[in-house]
Amino acid sequence: MKSEKLIEDAFVDWLELGDGIRRKVMAQNKSMMIVKVGFDQHAIGTLHHHPHTQASYVSKGKFEISIGAEKSILKAGDVYFVPTGEIHGAVCLEEGELIDVFSPRRDDFL
Repeated sequence: MKSEKLIEDAFVDWLELGDGIRRKVMAQNKSMMIVKVGFDQHAIGTLHHHPHTQASYVSKGKFEISIGAEKSILKAGDVYFVPTGEIHGAVCLEEGELIDVFSPRRDDFL
């Protein structure tokens, strides 16, 4: 059963973005959004920036994360934070998944 308050993963479809990346907008309102992003090994989340604050949890796999001039290898259980407007990106080293939280929501994902 899908509701606006209790969301079951099985009822949310993946949106294929190409190049080994897909996403599910799991929940959102005007002030925040949570998104699941799946990556095939070697997929690249290209460097970009946006006006949203972002916190991301590595739920599966291993990633090289770039935020500004800083790079780090993060694995399942790790978290990173992207301040508003900061250039960032990800390279998937082992098939994985990120859980991204944006504030405010990313209307471009709807």
